[in-house]
Amino acid sequence: MTRHMRQITRRGFVTVAGALAALGMAGEAVAAPARGRRRGCPQEFRGMWVATVANRDWPSRPGLSAAQQRSELLAQLDRAVARRLNTVILQVRPTADALWPSPHEPWSAYLTGVQGRNPGWDPLGTAVAEAHARGLELHAWFNPYRVAGHTDLGRLAANHPARRNPGWVLPYGGKLYYNPGLPEVRAFVQDAMLDAVERYPVDAVHWDDYFYPYPVAGEVFDDDEAYRRYGGGFGDKAAWRRNNIDLLVRETAARIRRIDPGIRFGISPFGVWRNASTDPLGSPTRAGVETYDDLHADTRKWVRQGWIDYVVPQLYWNIGFTVADYAKLVPWWADVTRGTGVDLFIGEALYKAGDPAQPAAWQDPAELSRHLTLACRYPEVRGHCFFAAKEVATDRIGAMARVVADHYPTRARPPR
Repeated sequence: MTRHMRQITRRGFVTVAGALAALGMAGEAVAAPARGRRRGCPQEFRGMWVATVANRDWPSRPGLSAAQQRSELLAQLDRAVARRLNTVILQVRPTADALWPSPHEPWSAYLTGVQGRNPGWDPLGTAVAEAHARGLELHAWFNPYRVAGHTDLGRLAANHPARRNPGWVLPYGGKLYYNPGLPEVRAFVQDAMLDAVERYPVDAVHWDDYFYPYPVAGEVFDDDEAYRRYGGGFGDKAAWRRNNIDLLVRETAARIRRIDPGIRFGISPFGVWRNASTDPLGSPTRAGVETYDDLHADTRKWVRQGWIDYVVPQLYWNIGFTVADYAKLVPWWADVTRGTGVDLFIGEALYKAGDPAQPAAWQDPAELSRHLTLACRYPEVRGHCFFAAKEVATDRIGAMARVVADHYPTRARPPR
């Protein structure tokens, strides 16, 4: 019996009752084997991202005591239960650091305020155990290449791998990144991430949309030397860069399956692979960023080749948005995933709901609910994930409450 199978047998929904009772929801239906078929729609995945970078969602600030950090984390999990979600995607390696006792990288500064300082507890280990006790899946979210939000190696912990190997990193846009073109970097970041997978019964490995960095006007990501060393046989640097990311995806997928074939591998890319004006296979969009060309991430290929288990495109636009219309991108992604065996979940911009800087559509509490209604037309869409936990908590204009009322009448298990 694999570790994953052991987790399935003890995860269940029985222990959720305690968490719901603590939230004043003791009457909630939790044991029915609904399999997530809500109102005839096969969308089952109900997730939220919990971002730790810059203390966006959790912990609320660096330097809290271990007890305070733990209390805030459990509140996040309880809130997911209260909103009838079933998956928490927790960022555990935000900037080449760790939220577990890693032998490869230092403790994250977002815990204590000082990179490398032991917080006095094991956040990831606690998160996995407590999520499973509540009937939630815990997906461990890693950022492969981001090193720091500044360019000063001297500000990193003394034992940081980037300080020991300064040739591994490149400054760009005021930040530091590992160079994806170096084979030794590709091997190291896999070791660093998968240490957590070997230690803990996480349900999935999750990456977001950061591969090669987003373009910064007037700046060059200076990987010429690596290209000269390793780029032979490629027609241009862009093709070489895409191959570097392809290798990272394929190799990581293979290593996860060797550790435990029950652990899933999911990626949440920027929502536009390529515009149709660039490529006839692209989406009917006019986006200023295309992952294939700008981030050198061939997200469509990863799905079509079956290298990943699920994809969560960040469709962070409203229905009718002329440059990137949610109503046009959902069917495009449904077509990409059709017949591949790769699950399609849609990333939803809860953070935009009620933000006065956003278009009028986002001032309507029903906009997100309409997203789920629209997506129900496409059987390939098996769920949604909400960015992010802070907004799940504050729910500025009641958009999340509307989603729950309209689409999540009972709890549901994530698809497997």
